[in-house]
Amino acid sequence: MIRIAVDLVNTKSLDPEQLTSVEALREFLLEHGEPTATVDDGDLAAVKAVRERIRPVFHAEPREAARILNELLSDYAVRPYLSDHDGSPWHLHVAKPEATWAEWVAAGAALGLSGFVAGHGFDAIDTCAAADCERVFVNAAERRPRRFCTPTCAGRTRVASYRARTKASGA
Repeated sequence: MIRIAVDLVNTKSLDPEQLTSVEALREFLLEHGEPTATVDDGDLAAVKAVRERIRPVFHAEPREAARILNELLSDYAVRPYLSDHDGSPWHLHVAKPEATWAEWVAAGAALGLSGFVAGHGFDAIDTCAAADCERVFVNAAERRPRRFCTPTCAGRTRVASYRARTKASGA
């Protein structure tokens, strides 16, 4: 469930908007285990609104992030239950059976982030250190040297730093 939170926030960063259509939302839901998603423009707008409620968790101080997560859990999560709807394999749901897609995403993302933070601490969730990136990531490693969302961002940052040093030294 942590993946849905990270992936949702990363659908909008300095990169162009990725949730640009109901088809894009359908693909996002498919990638996160919901193969029978029927969505409309209202679902798309509501999921984007949920994304903006979750995004601050990655930037906030721990108490504020916990407040946001607790609010999301209060608003969306219910007692977990098993489901095999529409012929899918058994899986866990944490939103009410009649939940909208936005409620489903909010409940799963909030529970996933909360569980991850409870197990690894707030230091294990972060934003990319690259100046030109706003993507977020989680890092379950006990030692947390990771500062970038991907090796690509780390490499671009190192190259830019090298070029700046070289230019400053007149080489």
